Amino acid sequence: MGMEKTNEDFTVYLAQRKALVEEALDRFLSPGNGVPERIMAAARYSLFAGGKRLRPILCLAAAEAVSGAWTDALPCACALEMIHTYSLIHDDLPAMDDDDYRRGRPTNHIVFGEALAILAGDALLTEAFHLLARRDLMTGAPPEDRLEVIRLVAQAAGMAGMVGGQTLDLQGEGRHPEPAYLTDMHRRKTGALLIASVVAGAVIAGATDAQKEILAGYGEKIGLAFQIADDILNVTGDRVMMGKSTGSDAVRGKQTFPALLGLEVSQARLAELVDGAAADARRLGERGEPLVKIAKYIMERKS
Repeated sequence: MGMEKTNEDFTVYLAQRKALVEEALDRFLSPGNGVPERIMAAARYSLFAGGKRLRPILCLAAAEAVSGAWTDALPCACALEMIHTYSLIHDDLPAMDDDDYRRGRPTNHIVFGEALAILAGDALLTEAFHLLARRDLMTGAPPEDRLEVIRLVAQAAGMAGMVGGQTLDLQGEGRHPEPAYLTDMHRRKTGALLIASVVAGAVIAGATDAQKEILAGYGEKIGLAFQIADDILNVTGDRVMMGKSTGSDAVRGKQTFPALLGLEVSQARLAELVDGAAADARRLGERGEPLVKIAKYIMERKS
């Protein structure tokens, strides 16, 4: 009964944080304000397509873990979700993964056409940094901390991070790279923005260097764990629950952890990473408990 209550409480926690993020996203990217209607519609179509909001929730949880306050981290949390959504729009394009469905709905380019999908992704990436640079937001954080957050997020999204990881992904299709190549690719493509999510939230909340180091280690582990879990779901997941095709990685010749290491070894590696991330989060005390549960959620999710 106690375990069921804990899981129920965490489900409520996720739902509440998701609602907070979505209300803020709606406010920060609202129609009007002199923006052409069609580009706003395309950007909002993907931004409100029903994502889990994992990155913004991690950002808020990290802020809470080091100080108990999350309000100043909310704009940064929303900027991270905009960047993540831009990456999904561009990943789905015919020149990239050529996917017709995302989260159970037609992908952006299927609805709006390729040109507008590219522009919608560009718009979300740019708006994210507009949000991070606004003087009227995150007023509780000193200017140097806000600048550090912009640097962290830009580095995670750029050539050293997410863009570089996508490049390695494209280069690796149809090949048989070593496990180290696959790990490096995913640490950049998926892990970099997840690390930035927790560290940026901590910076905004005034974390110590020791706390930032702990959270960077946590973020690195859950970043790789998330991708291994995603690879496993692409093999074993239910198409309806996932809202996209399963087995698509194998069809495209994409290199994944199950393809390279086998399903059993991949599952063991996933459990090891999640246990390590949970141990990191527990070093932050009771306030780090949501981060422990998020790590376990990444391993146990079905979509």
